[in-house]
Amino acid sequence: QVQLVESGGGSVQPGGSLRLSCAASGIIFPSNYDMGWYRQAPGKQRELVARITSGGTTYYGDSVKGRFTISRENAKRMVYLQMNSLKPEDTAVYYCNAHRKTDTWGQGTQVTVSS
Repeated sequence: QVQLVESGGGSVQPGGSLRLSCAASGIIFPSNYDMGWYRQAPGKQRELVARITSGGTTYYGDSVKGRFTISRENAKRMVYLQMNSLKPEDTAVYYCNAHRKTDTWGQGTQVTVSS
């Protein structure tokens, strides 16, 4: 029943910024869910980028600490990922995730960082 739709991906130069958005539907009580952003680059495993718990605690993958910020607005059923100081190695498909007892995934949005 829960559905996630990502937006905001695109192509940027190294050092640039993007903000990804994830719109959730089918969630009556968003405070019951942990939310996260994951990414998968060609030839690599899907990895955790950032997550924010139902209580608002945030966690980040080592490669993005200090550059990315995850946030949520429960009343709007929205989750965001602000990405600054982007590097070519950030190039990947980024997926939104919602977790309660099961996981729901968005369709993904492409982020490309190149000169």
